[in-house]
Amino acid sequence: MIVAELIKQKKCSILAIDADPNSCFAEALGVKDPETIVGICDDISKNMDKIPSGITKDRFIEMKVQESITETKYFDLLVMGAPEGPGCYCYVNSLLRAIIERITKSYDFVVIDNAAGMEHISRRTEGDITKLLLVSDYSITGVRAAKKIYGLAKRLKIRIGGAYIVINRVLGPLSALKAEIDGSGMEISGDVPYSQALMERNISGEPILGFDDDVINGKIAGIFQKVMGN
Repeated sequence: MIVAELIKQKKCSILAIDADPNSCFAEALGVKDPETIVGICDDISKNMDKIPSGITKDRFIEMKVQESITETKYFDLLVMGAPEGPGCYCYVNSLLRAIIERITKSYDFVVIDNAAGMEHISRRTEGDITKLLLVSDYSITGVRAAKKIYGLAKRLKIRIGGAYIVINRVLGPLSALKAEIDGSGMEISGDVPYSQALMERNISGEPILGFDDDVINGKIAGIFQKVMGN
């Protein structure tokens, strides 16, 4: 929904990157069956004769990945995807990191949706991070997990312009989590209440873009303004 807020700015170019192997960002944005980096890598590996002479495999893959970026009216989208068989994501992550470094300069904003957990941080997929937004559910366990991710990023000396935590699906007072949030080292940028309507939309597979709820949209707008204002 941060992408939706950026779209409202109207005068900015946006690149959305789905860096989660269990891809769901594209679907949430209403993009069906986009090409993926993994799919391109697999196709080229199985058809090496497609690589033009004088071009390395890595360079050819990078060219095809840039061609695969989905362009919509409001944003562009790049999707990592997941291998169909056993294997490591290391090469794909390395490739994604190199591509991010090259193409992000062409956009005003780059929004990366990562898998839950710490692996993407340890692989330094994003490089420098202007705004790190960690989303926790309404639980002490969730806030502690976000704190660990932020702590890992600091230990790896990743340059972060600002770190924020968002409490999602809130069902009670934030005071219950205040001690944990205060000890996380991150600024709380806001909270989003539990929404049955949003849950039903998610279950039905409808995109998040276009979701119309004054309370939820107001909360997201407040989070956006706080993060972007700092």
